[in-house]
Amino acid sequence: MIKEERGQSLVEMALLLPVLLLILVGIIDFGRLLYSYSHLHMATQETVRLGGLGKSDSEITQFAKEYIHLSEPGTLTVSISPNESNRESGDYVTVSLQYPIELLTPLLSEVIPNPIQLKTDSTIRVE
Repeated sequence: MIKEERGQSLVEMALLLPVLLLILVGIIDFGRLLYSYSHLHMATQETVRLGGLGKSDSEITQFAKEYIHLSEPGTLTVSISPNESNRESGDYVTVSLQYPIELLTPLLSEVIPNPIQLKTDSTIRVE
């Protein structure tokens, strides 16, 4: 008796392809999150330096929005504490940046709240 096995590899591929694609898209999402967080962290450090040099809140916010090279810089939220009227030489200024990242993975966005809010902050002393 001879068995026909011509369609076996096609069936196996049809069963495994969705799983492999979900893993691939999950890896891409994780890479996007890691890159966005590290870029946001670097932007926070560069932005807080302006606060340490005595720049105004509007100049700090404008610099942060221009420095960010992510998909939509308009969704970036900049928080500066304390505001420029309460800052004096020797005080500490803290800049917080918050940016939402949309997930691409279909099933992961059902488990984790979508979009993910990335938040970084940095503090420096005002000169």
